[in-house]
This record gives sequence, structure tokens and C-alpha cells, in this order.
Amino acid sequence: RFETFAYAYDRDDGGDMRKRLVASFDHFVDITDASHTNAAQRIFDDGVDILVDLKGYTGGARTEILVSGPAPIQANFIGYPGTMGADFIDYVIADPVILPLSSQPFYVEKIVQLPHCYQPNDSQRQIAGQTQTRALHHLPEHGFVFCCFNAPHKIVPEFFDCWMRLLAAVPGSVLWLLAKNSDAVPNLRRAAVERGIDPERLIFAPPIVLSEHLARHRMANLFLDTLPYGAHTTASDALWAGLPVVTCAGNTFAGRVGASLLQAVGMPELITHSLAEYEAKALMLAQNPAELARLKSKLSGNLPMAPLFDTTRYARGLENAYLRMVALRQAGQAPQAFAVQD
Repeated sequence: RFETFAYAYDRDDGGDMRKRLVASFDHFVDITDASHTNAAQRIFDDGVDILVDLKGYTGGARTEILVSGPAPIQANFIGYPGTMGADFIDYVIADPVILPLSSQPFYVEKIVQLPHCYQPNDSQRQIAGQTQTRALHHLPEHGFVFCCFNAPHKIVPEFFDCWMRLLAAVPGSVLWLLAKNSDAVPNLRRAAVERGIDPERLIFAPPIVLSEHLARHRMANLFLDTLPYGAHTTASDALWAGLPVVTCAGNTFAGRVGASLLQAVGMPELITHSLAEYEAKALMLAQNPAELARLKSKLSGNLPMAPLFDTTRYARGLENAYLRMVALRQAGQAPQAFAVQD
């Protein structure tokens, strides 16, 4: 029912994912060197019915291509967790958790709710099989490992204060973070000292290839989400690797993705709604090995059947969303908010 086009404006890195993408579309067009006007003209000439922008207002975006409306229907999806505030974008693809229809007054785009989580996940992602040890990652052999692989700019003082209180309350525990940039490591360690915590209890993980990154999640005990900008791909990575995630649901798209992911993987008991509840939940799990083991077992059992990692089921929901967009236009109706049924 669909003829698919991809318009790429990032340089080819030669990676496996790029090769998969090139092979998976009916047409893969490199517009890296095309002007905005020429790129828009190419999309128009190809007769694209629905143009899906995967970047929004993020690094390297080329929003100018969409301004002239090269396709009759244009949608904001995945890359930018918020409204683009632009009258040339018709829809934002979301789900009932991250964007309830009550949020429509705050969005220029009409909200489209997919049946489960808005975020697609790749059920073919491989987790490295080589033997992992805590020593390999400079982690304590027996201490509790709190983990957060979110980008450092998502770590705000209120949540960092909470994490330091958790370290103080759980002897021998450590906080495992991502060494995303050179400034973050000394700054966060200094902030730990200011809160009375030994800076060596902050362990920093260097970037590594994805399959090995997924595997190292298994060395942690619990993933701690952030707010107001929460874990998105990082939470999916943790859940795919079998690591429970505690999130605090915020009031905006960017702060509710963790809740959406947990709902779609059948783990709503890990969703909290205040910082106090979040801290209490994390502390309870750190001090209650049996309950944490039960949650890990439940997560492991849910993975094969959960909507979050059922790529085919997800695709059917997304297709139905696109078909509804087209049907509305063919009926002469303006874009409107709607929910897709499973």
C-alpha cells in the first residue's frame, strides 16, 4: 500500500544502519548537496503524499525544505519532542501518554496518537554476547549500581541532589554515567563533593559500539531517568537489555517518554509522578533485592510480547495513521487530531 522515499542529508558514514536504511526504502535519495529549494522541488516532483520530518529543530536540521509545502501532508515525528509552531506542519505523531488530546491547545500540529508508544524500536538490535564483568567497566563487584546514560545536559540540580541522597542512603553504591563530553566529568564530580559524596562514586562510561553498550547495561541494577527532559532512546536501550527504569512523568512531551515506554513494555509500576515518589521508589528497590529481582524477571518475560518491541505491530499502527491522514485530505477535510486503534 505504500511506496517509500527517504531523503538523506547527512553524510554517508558507511555504517551497517545506513546500509539497512538504503536497502529498506523503495527510493533512497541523497540531497546532501542540494539546496533547500532544489530538495523541495525533488520531493514535489516525486509526488510524495506525506512528508515526514525526522529532525524538527535539532542539529543539522533543514526545516527550510518544508516551508514551501513540497507535500500535501507534512508531519513532525521522532526527532523533536515538541511543537514546531509552524503552520506548514500538519501533524505531530505521538501517543496517549506523551500527548493526551488535552495537550492540543499547546500544539500547532494536530496530535496523532499511535496505539501504544510513539517511539519505534528495532527488534533486530543485537546485544553483544561476550562475557561482561563489572571490573571491565570499573564498577564495584558487589555494590549497587545506579545508572543513567542520558546526555549530561539533561541532568538538572534537583535530580542530581536526589541521586546524591540515594548514594548516601545506600552504602557501597555508585552512580554510572555517560562520559559524553570532557567538561561533564569534572563538573559532576565537583558537584558530588559539594553534596558530601566521594567523587570516585561517580563512574563514567566511555562511548562504545551499540551492541557492546547494550550489553554493559546488564552490569547495572537500576536506571534512573531525568526530568524535565527524560530518557528516550536511552530508556529503550535499558529496557531492551533487561534493566528496569524508574521515571518521573513530567508535564510535557520531552518529560513523558519514559512513562510511555514503561507503559508499552508492561511496567507501569516504575512510573512515578513526583520527585519524592521517584526517590522513594529508587531507594526501596535499592534496599529490596527480592523486589528488584521480581521486576527484572517480569521485564524479561514481557520483552518478547510487549508492544514496545513488536516492530511489525508498530508498523501497522503507523500505517493506519498515514492512511487516516490521506483519507481526511481526500475527503476535503482539514487536518484533525485522532487516535489510531491497535
